Amino acid sequence: MLDILYRDEYLIAINKPHGLLVHRSPIAADAEEFALQLLRDQVGLKVNPVHRLDRATGGILLFALNKEVEIAMQQQFADNRVAKKYSAIVRGHTPDSEDIDYPLRKENGALQEAYTSYKTLKRAEIAVPLGKHDTSRYSLIEVRPSTGRMHQIRKHLSHINHPIIGDTTHGCNKQNKLFKEKWEMTTLLLHASSLSFKHPVSREHVIINAAVNSEFSRIMNLMDW
Repeated sequence: MLDILYRDEYLIAINKPHGLLVHRSPIAADAEEFALQLLRDQVGLKVNPVHRLDRATGGILLFALNKEVEIAMQQQFADNRVAKKYSAIVRGHTPDSEDIDYPLRKENGALQEAYTSYKTLKRAEIAVPLGKHDTSRYSLIEVRPSTGRMHQIRKHLSHINHPIIGDTTHGCNKQNKLFKEKWEMTTLLLHASSLSFKHPVSREHVIINAAVNSEFSRIMNLMDW
């Protein structure tokens, strides 16, 4: 059963597990389950996602229950009128806060403006040697992207040399190997923790929050956070 975080007659939000595709995709032929179909079966209604969430990323995924609301919410996301917060565990000790202004290239080669801000919530230094270092350092950060480019957060954090743990595409292979071998952890530690927006019908301000999953929580405990 999917964890339903919010529901009314127009919208429904779930806490998507890490590793679950939003819908069927030709680039992920190995997948047999999809959030779209699972939710349709669970609530017995036609639902459609109004934004994207990477397969490897967990957290809030919002669906519309009719076409008009779907279009209205997609427009809010496209216009960057939805406030998004993510939690991430990254390599190294990050600054207290930082704004990342770094254009990202589309598949066709065109550059797109991309902006991400974050603030550091916790830091840890644990007695686990890696490479030439006797200890390993990590940070828990709250990330706020103000644009919505593909893999934006993952690319931006890699760009500033604080890649997300478990990111097999843009991350650090040595760190990922350490977490897999020492703690049997292969989850991308990126979680969509909050969405804030104006309801397309009632016009009320809606805030949806989602707790991190068990693997994310387990690593937080390892860091003594």
